Parts: sequence; structure tokens; C-alpha cells
Amino acid sequence: MNEAVARAREFAVAAHGEQKYGEQPYSVHLDAVVELLAPFGEQAQVVGYLHDVVEDTSVSLEAVRREFGDRVAACVTIVTDEPGANRRERKAKTNAKLTAVSGEDALALVVKAADRLSNLRASARGGSDSKLGMYRREHPAFHEAAYRPGLCDELWAEMNRILNAGQGATPDPVV
Repeated sequence: MNEAVARAREFAVAAHGEQKYGEQPYSVHLDAVVELLAPFGEQAQVVGYLHDVVEDTSVSLEAVRREFGDRVAACVTIVTDEPGANRRERKAKTNAKLTAVSGEDALALVVKAADRLSNLRASARGGSDSKLGMYRREHPAFHEAAYRPGLCDELWAEMNRILNAGQGATPDPVV
């Protein structure tokens, strides 16, 4: 792990403190996301470690900007869920934001896909049918907002395999 990625991990783990991911320390989720991002480079991994700090901790976006720069802060802004009265409202607002992403900010879409895939893997591994059902219901809108052909197709293909498993559907190799 290079210095920038290690610094982002240290920052994120400290920020998340005692927060749990299911029964495990939150670092388990962060490490899983960053492992998926390894083929996409150092900056993707840095954003991967920081993807939930503004949304789930007291860390401000300005603190992320000071520590990691404007581009990382811009990507963290994109992946951070918008406020809302409930999950449905938050996801609708966030998906609207994702729809507008282009150019170099598309790195945030790769991170968002890796985060979703990590959550799907954990839900499938843990046998959480209710979570998988929630992700299945959300997937069409999420896909429409965040998918860009050729950006990270392998992540989307695995998402589709997990979401289609046990549904009587043949996984669609085309995302």
C-alpha cells in the first residue's frame, strides 16, 4: 500500500472510530471497497477509503479537501448520499446527482460501484435476503444513474450476477 492510500486508510479508520459494519469493525468494509478499486489506481483507492467519512462521521468535506486535495474532495462529495427524510428520498437525490457526473469526476462512479458491490457481496455472504431485496429494488435506478459503459464493467457484471442469483433469471452479461 503506497503512502497516500495508507494515509487515507488511517484517516478513515480514525474517523469511523468504533463504528461497525454488521458485527465487524468498519475498516472491514473500507478494505473490501479499496481491494475492488486496486485496478483503478491510487486516487480511486484514496477516495474508496474516504467514501463514507462525510456521510457517516463528523468529518467535514473541508477537512477532506485540506488533507487530500480538491479532486478527492469532489469525488467524496459525489459519493456522499444527499440528505432526506428516508432512504428512498436520500437515494433518489443521490442518484440525481450521479446522473450528472462526467469527465474526471467519473472516478467517483467507480468508487460508488465498488461500494455497492462490496455491500452486495457482504449481504450475499451473510445470507441477508432483506438487504439483497432492498438492493434489487434500488438497482434499476442506481444503474441508470451511475453506470457508464466501459468505466468499470467488471464491477457491474458481478453486481448483476449477485442480484440475479436465485431469482430464476439468467444473468445478463451486458450491463
